[in-house]
Amino acid sequence: MDVTVETAKSLGLTADEFVKIQELLSRVPNFTELSIFSVMWSEHCSYKNSILQLKTLPRSGKRLLVGAGEENAGLVDIGDDLGCVFKIESHNHPSAIEPYQGAATGVGGIHRDIFTMGARPIAALNSLRFGTPDSPRMKNLIRGVVKGIGDYGNCFGVPTVGGEVYFMPCYNHDILVNAMSAGIVKAGETVSATAGGPGNPVFIVGSATGKDGIHGATFASADLGEDSHEDLPAVQVGDPFQEKLLLEATLEAITTGAIVGMQDMGAAGITCSTSEMSAKAGCGMRIDLSKVPTRQANMKDWEILLSESQERMLIVVKPGRESEILAVFEKWDLDCAQIGTTIEGDILQYYYEGKLVAEVPADPLVLGGGAPVYIREQKRPEYLQEIEKFDLSQIKTVNHLDAARRLWNSPNLASKNWITQQYDSMVQTATMTTNRPSDAAVVYVKGTRKALVLTTDCNAAYVYADPHKGAMIAVAEAARNIVCAGGDPVAITNCLNFGNPYNPEVYYQFAESIRGMGEACRKFETPVTGGNVSFYNQYTKGGQTVPVYPTPTIGMLGMLDDYEMMMTLDFKHEGDSIYLIGQSREDLSSSEYLRGVLGVEYSPCPYFDLEEEVAVQHVIKKAIARKLIESAHDVSDGGVFANLVESAMPRGLGFEVSSNENIRKDAWLFGEAQSRVIVTVSAEQKANFERFLQTENAAFENLGEVKGTVISVDGENWGAVTEWARTYETTLSQIMND
Repeated sequence: MDVTVETAKSLGLTADEFVKIQELLSRVPNFTELSIFSVMWSEHCSYKNSILQLKTLPRSGKRLLVGAGEENAGLVDIGDDLGCVFKIESHNHPSAIEPYQGAATGVGGIHRDIFTMGARPIAALNSLRFGTPDSPRMKNLIRGVVKGIGDYGNCFGVPTVGGEVYFMPCYNHDILVNAMSAGIVKAGETVSATAGGPGNPVFIVGSATGKDGIHGATFASADLGEDSHEDLPAVQVGDPFQEKLLLEATLEAITTGAIVGMQDMGAAGITCSTSEMSAKAGCGMRIDLSKVPTRQANMKDWEILLSESQERMLIVVKPGRESEILAVFEKWDLDCAQIGTTIEGDILQYYYEGKLVAEVPADPLVLGGGAPVYIREQKRPEYLQEIEKFDLSQIKTVNHLDAARRLWNSPNLASKNWITQQYDSMVQTATMTTNRPSDAAVVYVKGTRKALVLTTDCNAAYVYADPHKGAMIAVAEAARNIVCAGGDPVAITNCLNFGNPYNPEVYYQFAESIRGMGEACRKFETPVTGGNVSFYNQYTKGGQTVPVYPTPTIGMLGMLDDYEMMMTLDFKHEGDSIYLIGQSREDLSSSEYLRGVLGVEYSPCPYFDLEEEVAVQHVIKKAIARKLIESAHDVSDGGVFANLVESAMPRGLGFEVSSNENIRKDAWLFGEAQSRVIVTVSAEQKANFERFLQTENAAFENLGEVKGTVISVDGENWGAVTEWARTYETTLSQIMND
């Protein structure tokens, strides 16, 4: 077929990019070659609209061994000759079209990024965003996503140990499904995604190749519209049992010493893995697509190249050691076929049935090579003017108990057990937080006294209100959660979910979020190890576009050098004193109370000061190290009241507290001003604790004490803890079962 600029546009390329491709090739590309450029130059693969912004983030640190963009995932040193490989990525568009397979293959893909580097995955987390869960369509999406995550992870045998779930109207069409994985690798056993040099055999291993996922990267780099259901073939199909075999086979193959390099076949399939491995090594490849095992007859050459069929790897092997690799994969009953060799020069040659069907240079296809990069126009969003009009004095107070009950019925605050009970959190028997509630997941590293401390965090309402400050808060809250669990923050991975980058207001949100994230990461000394950017999360209908709230999700890794120093959030003993570390503020901005109970859409980001945050976390670290406190729980969604109830429920212990007379009561109860942690202290340690706080010059309030089984606020009986727990446990399940 004749290839024209219209062909290029139909594949998601621009007219200027089509011209650039012709200049690189010194000719007009054929359809297969154009298809290669269309997927590799899509936003999903090339980061063409984001990479220059991403390069401003901190990318080095004392524990960092592999940073952003260097390999399939980040790698940090955790001591004892061990490393932790971790990463978070999105699978948003596929999950919106086919929620079960979209979410399942998101989980499978992120785990492959981990074991491709030689690490065994030991923990999974997720960050999910849904619309209001009261419509049949949204309930089906929620059910499909949750079942997809649960089925894949449970069958694959990696525990889902943590995450977050939000329900907001801005996600009524475009849901967000972000999946995170962390694994452990021994020093010297990591594998690089490189082709090595000329003369190395190239193998495809794992599942056979089908037509699922073709142009998936391009699909993920465009808006969803009214006819997006027609893109269902772009959604991959997963098989967790096959992935389990692939995990064991690849880890065994690594021990042979015969592997030069290995890369997961994720977005763009064979195209991406061959080009990236070649570009990294400075060599080319000669690939015979006819030798690729397929599960469908009569597949075209470009379909084989672009397929995103799951559970596949590209492996480059040392010459003469092919039989060792073949034996390993035969043992695990997996396809293993030599499909080519590495060659001299920066050239990729793809043959099919004896015919050269595509010949393109490797380097210009990949990030850092000749792929286009852009800085888009920015414009401060007009809605921020509405936010600036907010006046707290105009917010009338309501009956506080009634408000608390309405707030407690919010699905954003309710227990997510309806979701998490579908996940296996105990497989591998290393999860320490299944029955010991904590602000972050704690996973024991077997054979050591160490534990990983993991969390995903982002309140998109804060980022919408102030992209710069909201992104800083996302990093700070992740660090605060890890500190409250007893850990030290080490590094982050991010999943940056935004609307269309060609929209100047969206690009402003993106650029400001990157700026805030960078400032906070530098302050906490948590370098960015990688992640992904997911643009085009917006719905177009009747000429109107509705982007999601900017959602820069932070996946943070922390470390506990001694797992016995883990801290939990539950009240321990009647008579323990309750303290607020940090300062109460006259602030209701962007709170769940303001949005969910009072229906106020536009309000500023809650109070946040980076220096205060660092100081509070420093105090909490010291208090835990000195064993001065019994529990720690950061104040976040729902404010002080929600925090107290969450700490009361695990053991059914009540509390008596008095509000701060200098703060309006609804702000004290429900405000979400940052840099605050609630701790409990035994009677024996109370005097020592207060002396410690005075020595640290820390702001604090003595709120009251753990007492009985009833909640008492300012002397008013607000009911038994069991009643609040019943509402907490049943709200979401009732919504989903109606």
